[in-house]
Amino acid sequence: MDEYRVIESPAAFDDAVARLIGGEGPIAVDAERASGFRYSQRAYLIQMFRRGAGTFLFDPPQIPDFSALQDAIHGDEWVLHAASQDLACLREVGLDPERIFDTELAARLLGMPRVGLGSVVEELLDIKLAKEHSASDWSTRPLPQSWLKYAALDVELLVDVRDRLAERLVETGKVEIAAQEFEAVLHREAKPPAAEPWRRLSGIHAFRSPRNLAVARELWLARDALATELDTAPGRLVPDASLLAAAKAMPSTRRALADLREFNGRASRSELDRWWNAIERGLTTTDLPAVRVPSDAPPPPRAWAARHPEADARLRLARAAIVEVAEQYDMPVENLLTPDHLRRVAWSPPAEATAEAIRAELTALGARPWQIEATSQTIADAFVEASQSVQDATTSPS
Repeated sequence: MDEYRVIESPAAFDDAVARLIGGEGPIAVDAERASGFRYSQRAYLIQMFRRGAGTFLFDPPQIPDFSALQDAIHGDEWVLHAASQDLACLREVGLDPERIFDTELAARLLGMPRVGLGSVVEELLDIKLAKEHSASDWSTRPLPQSWLKYAALDVELLVDVRDRLAERLVETGKVEIAAQEFEAVLHREAKPPAAEPWRRLSGIHAFRSPRNLAVARELWLARDALATELDTAPGRLVPDASLLAAAKAMPSTRRALADLREFNGRASRSELDRWWNAIERGLTTTDLPAVRVPSDAPPPPRAWAARHPEADARLRLARAAIVEVAEQYDMPVENLLTPDHLRRVAWSPPAEATAEAIRAELTALGARPWQIEATSQTIADAFVEASQSVQDATTSPS
């Protein structure tokens, strides 16, 4: 069995850069993080493969400057599987491609039933990939050989997968569609940080009291500060459910918090003073959070029939028509058009529901040209039909 070595010295790094320059064709790229173990989303291993060059496993914490590698390969096509998951941590170390081929996205556009890397490799190459280390703690050092082999295989087969998918894109006439989608992924702006990230606590939507919300907020902030300090995933210190249990119970003393059985986790007792201080801040603050947060997003569609019957009719008819178009394109409906785009246009349509007006709305929302071409007339027709059906319902004798 080949023994894989991690590149962590300047000499090994320079040799890898030279060999990658000497290779040919696209460069397969992947990154391993320690999600669920570490607070940060940094890359703890970056894998690359190029025909004629070989496989390279870089140790980002040990490499202070990736600029020589970036300068050497940034203009080449990089092949990634689910690129949106890895681009941020690659950019964090200075690796940023100009062109990508996203094998997961290509598989979706081709209507493949399963698009995980293992499934795509098995269908296209008839090779079974073991995925036993996908959720491992990649900040572990030294990395075991079995993990390195797993990581290497993720890129060693990726260029072959890319070539098979590219052939199918040509056969199905989807080359331009894929090109637009790859560009969209590459240039998609990162979401701005949430104004109140503590509201992401799982289950907090059930709270209706500003005081309970204040306690939950202070507990979340205290946990987040400790997780940042220790570079540990917050849920490994105290789970969300435990924070919410304490915020719901609102214990009046430190002892009551210690006795709360639902408040558990590896740091629930060792950091008890921290949590009690947070609860006290929540119990006494005058800065009470709002129960409901203003949003420019439409309400959940289940509420539309009662609140806005015409919008409900628009969405139902347009959604059904879009499903038919997606079947014609042989791809998931969410890849044909982002569901949120359709909801927003259905909730607040242009004054005249013409195809041209719908095109303008979808363009403003960020839909790609091919998506607009495929759906704008269909949506316009559905909106006209919805308007007529609502008008008929209101004018027909009871």
